[in-house]
Amino acid sequence: MMPSSNIVWRRSSYSNGMGGECLEVAAGHEVVTVRDSKNTLGPQLTLSTAAWRGFIRALARREAEAN
Repeated sequence: MMPSSNIVWRRSSYSNGMGGECLEVAAGHEVVTVRDSKNTLGPQLTLSTAAWRGFIRALARREAEAN
């Protein structure tokens, strides 16, 4: 996990204010940390930036195949 003083969280553009699925991401130089915005003190998932890029590419491929 990144030191808390250095974390700048960004909320997913897919999140809404109606209690929907909310994801927050904090990108550092070497890692990306992900958390549930409704449970900010809960668990956080930390990935290398390479793993995060691979995850995003896989999601984009999946969305393209669905359309």
